Amino acid sequence: MSTYVIKRYHKDHYSIWNSFIDTAKNGTFLFKRDFMEYHSDRFQDFSLLVFDQDKLIGVFPANVKDTEVYSHLGLTYGGLILKKRIGGERVKNMVHQIIDFLRLHDITDLYVKSIPVFYHQQPSNEFLFFLSELGAKRCRRDLNLAIDYQRPFAIHKSKLKNYKKRAELGFEIREEDDFSVFWNQVLKPRLKEKHGTKPVHTIEEIHLLKHNFPKAIQQFVILLDNEVLAGITIFKTKEVVKSQYGAVTDKGETHRALDFLFISLIEKYKNEGYRFFDMGTVTDNNYGLLKQKEELGCEIYTQDFYRLSL
Repeated sequence: MSTYVIKRYHKDHYSIWNSFIDTAKNGTFLFKRDFMEYHSDRFQDFSLLVFDQDKLIGVFPANVKDTEVYSHLGLTYGGLILKKRIGGERVKNMVHQIIDFLRLHDITDLYVKSIPVFYHQQPSNEFLFFLSELGAKRCRRDLNLAIDYQRPFAIHKSKLKNYKKRAELGFEIREEDDFSVFWNQVLKPRLKEKHGTKPVHTIEEIHLLKHNFPKAIQQFVILLDNEVLAGITIFKTKEVVKSQYGAVTDKGETHRALDFLFISLIEKYKNEGYRFFDMGTVTDNNYGLLKQKEELGCEIYTQDFYRLSL
């Protein structure tokens, strides 16, 4: 069995880490250090780099809490990020040696949230397979709703009817670099009213991320008579567009403004050649939200979560 060198991330690894993410077969900008570290005050980093002699062949974005390591809790998905054409046997060896490294550091449990398959630039299922061979058990499964632009998809006829009907209202769709109006006037009030929660990102954090990744993060709002009725925050990877946030005002609901904006953006990114439009996960048996996303053309994928006791 090949022996690899495993190191914990240090700031000196910043450039080599980011360069590796750009070429990995399952990397996205969420794994760049400037994304992972915007909330470094909330998470104790335990990210790992795997070297074959002096060549980086894998990274594992992670944080630690007490004696438990998580594929980073501040990210939507995670796991072992791999170089292209690495081969299954080498990945198996990497997984075994990562587990040995964790045991040497007195880690008792490893938790992994998988990367949805449509974010893979090349199939990258080796890590979870070999982790399962070592005894990892699935502890959670979420529904993930997405449109595959390379397959026929259909938006529900009632949504299309309302879309065509409201096209005559004079909606204006605008992309904005300042997220403040949507955050403060739509998103935060809506989340507090409907769910008693707040956005994962503060307005300062989302502006910082926009500054760091200007092409990957976009904010769209829809207006009527110069009043913002709804908005959608977009995270873009190489082939996938994700609606990270979507919210609508009471007045916007009466005009079906959020549906209008979604349908407009679905068409926009289809024409730009993206492969998938990801509308995120559905949890807690929220069948109303599930139906809404299905009626916008989505099909069901899954995102699995694993726990390995060490």
